[in-house]
Amino acid sequence: MHTILIVEDEAVLRLTFARFLEEAGYAVESAENYHDAVAFVERDHFDVVVTDIVLGGETGIDILRHIREKSPETMVIMITGEPSVETATEAVRLGAFDYLSKPVTGEALKRVVRMAVDRAGLLAERDDYAARMDAYRRELEALFHTVKEGIVTVDANGNVRQINAAAAQMLGEDVREMAGTAATALFCGALQKATEALQHTLETRNEVAEFHVEVTLPRSGEKVFVMSTTPLDTGGKAAGGAVLVLRDLTRISRLEKQLASSHQYQNMVGKSSRMAEVFNLIENVAETDSTVLIYGESGTGKELVAAALHYTSHRSNGPFIKVNCAALAEDILESELFGHVKGSFTGAVKDRVGRFEAANGGTILLDEIGDISPRLQLRLLRVLQEREFERVGDTRPIQVDVRIVASTNQNLVQKIEENHFREDLYYRLNVVRIELPALRERRADIPLLIDHLCKKFNGIFKKEITGLSSQALEMLMHYPWFGNIRELENCLERAFIVCHDAIILPEHLPPEIGKRPQRSPAHTPTPHDGESSLGYARPEDNERMRVLEALERTDWNVAKSARILGVARNTLYQRIRTYKLTRPNGKGY
Repeated sequence: MHTILIVEDEAVLRLTFARFLEEAGYAVESAENYHDAVAFVERDHFDVVVTDIVLGGETGIDILRHIREKSPETMVIMITGEPSVETATEAVRLGAFDYLSKPVTGEALKRVVRMAVDRAGLLAERDDYAARMDAYRRELEALFHTVKEGIVTVDANGNVRQINAAAAQMLGEDVREMAGTAATALFCGALQKATEALQHTLETRNEVAEFHVEVTLPRSGEKVFVMSTTPLDTGGKAAGGAVLVLRDLTRISRLEKQLASSHQYQNMVGKSSRMAEVFNLIENVAETDSTVLIYGESGTGKELVAAALHYTSHRSNGPFIKVNCAALAEDILESELFGHVKGSFTGAVKDRVGRFEAANGGTILLDEIGDISPRLQLRLLRVLQEREFERVGDTRPIQVDVRIVASTNQNLVQKIEENHFREDLYYRLNVVRIELPALRERRADIPLLIDHLCKKFNGIFKKEITGLSSQALEMLMHYPWFGNIRELENCLERAFIVCHDAIILPEHLPPEIGKRPQRSPAHTPTPHDGESSLGYARPEDNERMRVLEALERTDWNVAKSARILGVARNTLYQRIRTYKLTRPNGKGY
């Protein structure tokens, strides 16, 4: 119920006015003078005050002034028996709602009071709405400045409107002063992508999804941001502006790099415990001059291990010389290893420095050591024992300071039992033994290797392939990889050549990848770190079939078959002998 205060010094009029308004449903209080009216206003709230201008001492104008100060939302209606323009003007100037002249009829009083009550209600609603809007604005302002994401808004002309606290912290506190300037001034240089995205959103009214920006800022150094832009829709035909949202991924990027570096050691990638043991062993032995024998199937990265041993040792500034002992005939290999003097054999037209001499002060890798002849084994034994040798055709000993690393994919103990390898040489070589696991024994490393190789091939082929689909990855995770990392690398290189999408799909992989060997319930090998419990029935049988398929596809061309299998040619020759494979027509290979 609305409340009305009547201020009138004539009792009859005071009672008459009260009766009129009570009949209209209002709650009415009455005061006969200024002091009673002030007491009422101080104690209670009234929607409308109806006051006579002429009172005993003070006037209705004085009451009006007090109400405007104490309760400005109260409507005041002035009544006088001697109306004048000056009085009316002063009343309205001071904020009176309306002005009535005596005699005042009931209808006139009710009408004006009703209008005042309605006006008071509208003003109350307006004030309540304004208060709620102000609170909402303050909440939005607080939210705008407290969210962790940086927010920059621009108007339809591309001028910066607002920059929240997070954006200022990311880009530098001085950017707050750039409100009102063009976005091109704020986002320039390495941040130009942000300007381009905002312009695209303003022109097309389409959002630009997350994009990465790496930049070096004067105060905060290297930063990695992910940004996106969204249009501000004002409901009209033209874009009302755009919003740029920034997230600072610098810390996450650094953590990812740290994680990647923890899974990478001297160009070797792996997080499995088997590879962790290899990395640890390399670190322990690198600073020594001990001879190292590296075991591992073809394609497991034996050369990378040898390189890591060299480049993390005190010999890193010296030469790193590699010799493939299986690729050369005995006489040529002897000359390659130890050198020769002019005239020592047909074709020796001048002196030649051998690989051991060239490796002086550094490291020499003797790859496929199991394939050297007994005579060269004896000469190599002397080098290991005395660190000296003679060139072919010479009798002068040459002293060398060289660290010897040998590698093989053969069982040297078995070769010793078959009298194909010297036992004393084996023990000289096997001072420190590093065994590299096959890729199928470290399946947890396959995603890391894929990521590493994708980055490599993106650079080589100038592409931006982000990775593999889940189906393609599953196929690679379950493939036996008898060619190990070399085969995986060949597989991904082929996929990069034929893939013109953002990700590698199963159809981009070589056909043989999809031919998974059948599992045998009778034979499920114990999986290694991260390896699926899918067991492959007799891996050697599967490999034999794979080798045979490659040979038949190439009409028994060993060089082409080796490329298909991702193995060295001499390794393929060895597997042909191991699996006793023969050409159907009886011809040699």
